[in-house]
Amino acid sequence: MIKLCAFDFDSTLIDGETIDILADEYNVGDAIKSITNKAMNGELDFFESLSARVALLEGMPIERVNKCCENLPLMNGAKELCEYLKNKNIKIIVFSGGFHEGIDLIQNKLHFDFGFANFLHSKNGVLTGKVGGEIMFNNSKGIILQRLKKFLNLKTEEIMCVGDGANDISMFKECGLKIAFCAKEILRSHADICIDKKDLKEIIKVIQ
Repeated sequence: MIKLCAFDFDSTLIDGETIDILADEYNVGDAIKSITNKAMNGELDFFESLSARVALLEGMPIERVNKCCENLPLMNGAKELCEYLKNKNIKIIVFSGGFHEGIDLIQNKLHFDFGFANFLHSKNGVLTGKVGGEIMFNNSKGIILQRLKKFLNLKTEEIMCVGDGANDISMFKECGLKIAFCAKEILRSHADICIDKKDLKEIIKVIQ
């Protein structure tokens, strides 16, 4: 019986990558998207790729960042899936290699229980190009989930997870039910179920 569901955030609960959306707003989209794609396919170290991408946002006004994050597009079916899980008394946590600036606002819409992510550093109202937080490395999601399992006294088979990219592999290794959602090839081989339709309601069908 599933008691906890761990979600990736970008391209899973929202339709797109937060950093790519910020990059488009700041006119550095092409440079950042190229790095994002390589990172999600496992071609680049996550820490190095995150640092390189955020560095390109240096000077962006924090007001513009917040405005972008207020308008992040929810993935089709995100509300319905979260409501279904909550009705089943399944706790929902979110792991994001992106930013609290985004996930904290979406938490108000989806009402998940807890979120882990990174913080964009700002000074004098603009981004400094630096980043820090809880999900800085390839294995961050797995390490935190491992600790949560001990803290909450949960068995591996009582946890399911949903993700799409290379930095979700460590999370998948800690879960009993692993769902790859419109995922990169590198993650699909670690999954129990692969869903290729861009609609999170499809997950309801396979866990009923």
